[in-house]
Amino acid sequence: MLTKWRIFAMNHQKISNIHLNIICCCKIRASLKRSKIHVPLARNYSSLPGLIGNDIKSLHSIINPPIAKIRNIGIMAHIDAGKTTTTERILYYSGYTRSLGDVDDGDTVTDFMAQERERGITIQSAAVTFDWNGYRVNLIDTPGHVDFTMEVERCLRVLDGAVAVFDASAGVEAQTLTVWRQADKHKIPRICFLNKMDKTGASFEYAVESIREKLKAKPLLLQLPIGEAKTFRGVVDIVRKEKLLWNSNSEDGKDFERKPLSEMSDPELLKETTEARNALIEQLQTAIHRVTLAQAAVPVLCGSALKNKGVQPLLDAITAYLPSPEERNYEFLQWYKGDLCALAFKVLHDKQRGPLVLLRIYSGTLKPQLAIHNVNKNCTERMSRLLLPFADQHVEIPSLTAGNIALTVGLKHTATGDTIVSSKSSVLAAARRAEREGGKQNRQSSEAERLLLAGVEVPEPVFFCTIEPPSVAKQPDLDHALKCLQREDPSLKVRTDPDSGQTILCGMGELHIEIIHDRIKREYGLETYLGPLQVAYRETILNSVRVTDTLDRTLGDKRHLVTIELETQPAEAPSVVPLVEYAEGVSEDLLKASQEAIENGVHSACLQGPLLGSPVQDVAITLHSLIIHPGTSPTMVSACVSRCVQKALKKAEKQLLEPLMSLEITVTGDYLSPVLADLAQRRGNIQEIQTRQDNKVVIGFVPLAEMMGYSTVLRTLTSGSATFALELSAYQAMSPQEQNMLLSQRRGST
Repeated sequence: MLTKWRIFAMNHQKISNIHLNIICCCKIRASLKRSKIHVPLARNYSSLPGLIGNDIKSLHSIINPPIAKIRNIGIMAHIDAGKTTTTERILYYSGYTRSLGDVDDGDTVTDFMAQERERGITIQSAAVTFDWNGYRVNLIDTPGHVDFTMEVERCLRVLDGAVAVFDASAGVEAQTLTVWRQADKHKIPRICFLNKMDKTGASFEYAVESIREKLKAKPLLLQLPIGEAKTFRGVVDIVRKEKLLWNSNSEDGKDFERKPLSEMSDPELLKETTEARNALIEQLQTAIHRVTLAQAAVPVLCGSALKNKGVQPLLDAITAYLPSPEERNYEFLQWYKGDLCALAFKVLHDKQRGPLVLLRIYSGTLKPQLAIHNVNKNCTERMSRLLLPFADQHVEIPSLTAGNIALTVGLKHTATGDTIVSSKSSVLAAARRAEREGGKQNRQSSEAERLLLAGVEVPEPVFFCTIEPPSVAKQPDLDHALKCLQREDPSLKVRTDPDSGQTILCGMGELHIEIIHDRIKREYGLETYLGPLQVAYRETILNSVRVTDTLDRTLGDKRHLVTIELETQPAEAPSVVPLVEYAEGVSEDLLKASQEAIENGVHSACLQGPLLGSPVQDVAITLHSLIIHPGTSPTMVSACVSRCVQKALKKAEKQLLEPLMSLEITVTGDYLSPVLADLAQRRGNIQEIQTRQDNKVVIGFVPLAEMMGYSTVLRTLTSGSATFALELSAYQAMSPQEQNMLLSQRRGST
């Protein structure tokens, strides 16, 4: 039986469960004060039904809704597809805000960083909690720029569903493919929203076909647009055979009407709708929900967030078709038996409150002043306060149950990817259950692997530069700022150059490092100096080398003696970390005592290669012989191994690897020739040139070293009309000529 779609026009008096919206009403403020719930009153938010008088019981039940009524969703897309604008409209129609925020005006709720408002892009994800027709929705707006892919990755890790937003004039774009693959990896059910139906060149048919062809997904059309580009004025609800027409005089999009399609007034539209409905006739709401969860298909809706059309039906689709937390299968939960189990997926730094840690609660309950155990760090911490996230504003709450996303204050050591439980005894009990009940099913996995929630994969940086404080006295302040930013952003790497002692900043792209530099200035008051941006190369070897080394050192009255023989060779399969193997002749007893020290030495040696001091990859190390004098410390074993590996790397035939980027440029036909000519000079390799509406899309590969400052060049070549997207594809071997040229440049500059 088809559940009737809800009436979209909002009526705040009839919706009893829109609750956690921050308000400026004196009566409610007094009620909140009596209930000891802290609500920051910085924005003009709408009313908070359910908190009348002393109705504390009502408040408690609202804070922890039934798990079936919770939706943890993310908004994801290519840059400029309209994610943040769509989020703003969702917040407005749900009653969370009273005014419509605009990216161009710099007053959006989720883009609250100064850099985001100045540039009109999302840099870090923001979490917002709101209600829609009795459902609790925890929504995360994610970045679309490739430099901040890590932000998308760690948010998708904790979501149950997602809304993929598309520019209807462009369809599937470069970064759309990236975030779609990330969602595939985490098996996240999705809804598609074809945004910007009012834009010149918008094509519903083209956008749907690109989803089918490029994403290899099966679109389920739940809506058709009424008009496209300048004529777009509404959508057709295929399931109910009704048209939703927005009043052109309504500024905020709340005023619209439903009309049944008729043969007389809408013959063509009725024919198209009937054909689309026939494809859906056996997949009504329950079935659509089921196939969405199974990721066998993706519901497709359309609208224009900027023109306030189509957002309310999108909200209904989110609650109807995306899963609740209990509909997602998390194997590890069976071992915890209802005890607390949560994953830290993001850390923010607040000047007053210190580190704020965002947690996804998978089981159990979180409360303020609770002592929790961090499984990864093997330490116990105390959480002082518990908050519900509202972008940069937060509401203090007394408890939160499974399925929700919480913001915690007081966790000083917890970082992204850490698993949080109630106590050490709790995780030991879970380990015993996993060993007893799960051992038969999965003998290959260790207890720790089954109990630790899968963390977040951090991509390797592709750019680096030196960073210096304004004076030596400010170095500790810079170290503190970088430590805080690293904990907040795991894709930012900081290291010290062993030769010069300078601090090296490593990031995902030019924009990433630029934003970090800007944040250090704004948030920590430090005027730092950046050295020239450099590409993060890698090194490898092309042949096998076998070497022996002995370390003989006396410290005090203790002699440390290690003799080692090992072989370095090219790895059979690409690998960022060195592969360590042991020959049969190596004593197992000796290996048990020294394996960790040996592998630490190998990894240490591969951090800096012999050519440029870049990390060494695609290398396999075989240990053939190991002799350790009794009493020799593990540190000396590591030192000997490291020296021996470095000796072998220097003797081997060496090869530099450079980052190769996949490139997608969208350009009008008039400017195609100069763009292609410029790419040829940049060692670009064009794979194909597609036609997208009135534009040409150039797809290919280009070395990252050739793309420094490319945005400025492309703007000049095309009079500002072209756009491009870059993404790391792989590391490729440099030609001998290019390698020699680079080495000469580096030696000349040192």
